[in-house]
Amino acid sequence: MTGSLFDSPLYGGLFPTGEVKRLFSDSAAIRAMLLVEGALAKVQGQAGVIPEISAAAIHRASLEVQIDPAALAQETARNGVPVPALVAAFRSEMKAPEHAQYVHWGATSQDIMDTALMLRLRQVLVLLERDIRAVLGALAGLAQDHAHTVMAARTWGQHATPTSFGAVAASWGAPLADLLDGLPALRDSALVVSLSGAAGTASALGASAAQQRADLAAALGLADPACSWHTHRAPVLAISGWITRVAVALGKMAEDVIAMVQSETGELVLDGAGASSTMPQKQNPVAASAMVSLHAQINAANALLHGAGTHRFQRDGAAWMTEWAALPQLVLGGASALRHAVALTGGMHPDMARMRANLDSGAGLIFAEALSFALAGAMPRPQAQATTKELCQKVMAEGSDLKTVALAAFPDLDETVFDPERQLGTAPDDALAFAARVGALTQDA
Repeated sequence: MTGSLFDSPLYGGLFPTGEVKRLFSDSAAIRAMLLVEGALAKVQGQAGVIPEISAAAIHRASLEVQIDPAALAQETARNGVPVPALVAAFRSEMKAPEHAQYVHWGATSQDIMDTALMLRLRQVLVLLERDIRAVLGALAGLAQDHAHTVMAARTWGQHATPTSFGAVAASWGAPLADLLDGLPALRDSALVVSLSGAAGTASALGASAAQQRADLAAALGLADPACSWHTHRAPVLAISGWITRVAVALGKMAEDVIAMVQSETGELVLDGAGASSTMPQKQNPVAASAMVSLHAQINAANALLHGAGTHRFQRDGAAWMTEWAALPQLVLGGASALRHAVALTGGMHPDMARMRANLDSGAGLIFAEALSFALAGAMPRPQAQATTKELCQKVMAEGSDLKTVALAAFPDLDETVFDPERQLGTAPDDALAFAARVGALTQDA
């Protein structure tokens, strides 16, 4: 097994990351850092901080120069960060020392690395948003089509009251819709530039330091944080937290799917289910299982990131290195979970007959709550609950069903109490409201 499942030729197909993977390569990191160096030189040239002719040369070179990551490895190991070696290689490749001397003017390694990270995370959010919209579209279709498809709701693993599969699909999608709603605010607040100099005081940037930071933000399409965030890792934690919430929503859906495809339940049929090496009858919920596993991995990585947020003084190498190790795994895990979710929700088919059979299999006890409220119309509520409990105990003792026992005790009882279609509550409306909400989100895109 390789060091990372996402990079494994053997397991990579089980944990696909799509286009997000290319954003977490050494080449992508170097390219992003060069873009930051070029943009910094450009805004400093326009502001007269460095000669404009040198700024133009640096900016042009940042778009053209190719630097091999392996060539930076030895110095990166020595310095603990790649930027000193990158800047030296960049200056050398420019072949113009009179201009190259102004590369990286007043910045520090963390400014370049953090800003470059934000450029890549911006693209990550675009790709994750695309997949969330695809998942929501599939779930909205299921919610719309099955708003009235009755099934047993379960609490503590047991039949509770009737619900509809459409409402279940809506419950899976609602957290994702909330996360999609919150994405513009996340982009505005968390995708920020960094330009604070060696110790966060921007002392080498001169009197116009704040304006240079604002100009760099504008040039790169990022937000200006109006402060140093070298040790204040809120921007990274906000993005990692958002991805973790995506994983939580997908993990919950996957847990339900695994339970619903079990042979004892059999309420869902999945396209592309996995095969066993020895049992021909098996159709394993591989995608859902991978999503549950990824949720666990992402949760752990997010906890690691929060632990790494306690930098000592103005920069902490150990905390920063911990972030480098945890964040890519979290992001790639989120991308992989969403890739699976797109396929899973697009190939999910409810077995309506099995859902109804499972609902009917519990001797009508699923209608106990409805019965207790119906009886409360003729007696105090506590008495109605106690009476219903006695009737349920009689059913279980005699092997009868609740409808038969209840009607024998209360002949005038309204039989719609035992009609699941009449006991769905808000489930159909919830399903249809979710479908409409997703439709509106799609129009807004």
